[in-house]
Amino acid sequence: MRVLRVSLLFAAVSLFAAPQNSDGNLRPKDVREIAKEGSAAMPKLRALLKNPELEIRIEAVKAIVQTGTQHSLDPLIEATRDADAEIQIRATDGLVNFYQPGYVQSGLSASFRRAGTRIVSRFSDTNDAVIPPYIQPRPDVIDALGKLARGGAGQESRANAARAVGVLRGASAIPDLIEGLRSKDTNLIYETLIALQKIREPKVASNVVFLLRDLDPKVQIAAIETTGILRNKDALPDLADVLNRTRNTKVRRAALTSIAMLPDPKNREIFARYLEDKDEGMRGAAAEGYGWLADTSAVAVLGKAFEEEKKLSPRLSLAFALVMLGNEKLSEESPLQYLMNALNSSARKGEAFPLLVELTRKPAVRAAIYPALPQGTKDEKIQIAQILARSGGPDSSAPLESLTHDANSEVVQEAVRALQALKARI
Repeated sequence: MRVLRVSLLFAAVSLFAAPQNSDGNLRPKDVREIAKEGSAAMPKLRALLKNPELEIRIEAVKAIVQTGTQHSLDPLIEATRDADAEIQIRATDGLVNFYQPGYVQSGLSASFRRAGTRIVSRFSDTNDAVIPPYIQPRPDVIDALGKLARGGAGQESRANAARAVGVLRGASAIPDLIEGLRSKDTNLIYETLIALQKIREPKVASNVVFLLRDLDPKVQIAAIETTGILRNKDALPDLADVLNRTRNTKVRRAALTSIAMLPDPKNREIFARYLEDKDEGMRGAAAEGYGWLADTSAVAVLGKAFEEEKKLSPRLSLAFALVMLGNEKLSEESPLQYLMNALNSSARKGEAFPLLVELTRKPAVRAAIYPALPQGTKDEKIQIAQILARSGGPDSSAPLESLTHDANSEVVQEAVRALQALKARI
């Protein structure tokens, strides 16, 4: 009888001492209460990642993401190995958010809803986020994301992981991304291509060629753009074939733009053919082609076209070409000033920015911009700082340093970041 009473007492004590998650008594709101302890709750939250109840694990990973300290990384890496796609996606966004604050507000997990056992979500159209070069993610973070991109619980989690690898410039995960290119899922292929664009490893360009004729225009255009960005000159015959065969206007523009980025004297005839095309995108791409080709014999033709062009977009491309071909002065009516002015336009700065990134790789162009920088507008100063962070040289340090003393706090912040990025790159 005494043995029975002891057994019953032991069972009662065990019931209250044991974690409630084992018998399903723990509720999602209990997890949220635990999370209120902040960083101190991390060991408890991490333990809950092993809970058999899906809702508890989801609340746990959401709480870990919200905590967002360096102590969140190991639990989030662990969560990427969960069998549930939603948890994998939330963990992925949380890992990126540590290095790119605010990412979870625009990431895939921000659009989640459950439809039974199925996840309903939508990738945002904006996919230009990328961390600056002075930020180096932990190798095990990239490894975890690469494994998800290769074999996550669902196509959404794989595509989301591929996007994350791109944001974090995870070059070590390139072999995992290549596997994604062979998928039949449009989102996964597309996100993988954009990630490869961000990482910019030319050696992988040959893996993209087979997608240049993909039946999905979204994938095809991304593959064409990736081919140009990765400078795959071996693909020029394929791009020319696409250009000549497609009836899709966007595909044609993308094909000619990538051909323009792969300078070859044989392309002069192509650029001459499209410089007066009725489509403004084709005119712009042809103009940029002359610039990349460094064909000074075309200066007179391009100058005349610059003066006569009525559309803003191709005029920016013509300005780019003229600066590339030696017109590097910065004066009121100069092509370079036209590009600089576009940085003040919300509608055109997205086009002018990448063109100026390429132009400022030339020391003479940077030298022309520096004297005008102190008198520039706030937008000009901020974006030129971002541009120099990407393509400036050692001579860019002093102008950026001077911007760290600007009267505008936003300019100061961007100049500080640009200096860090420049130093990390050079």
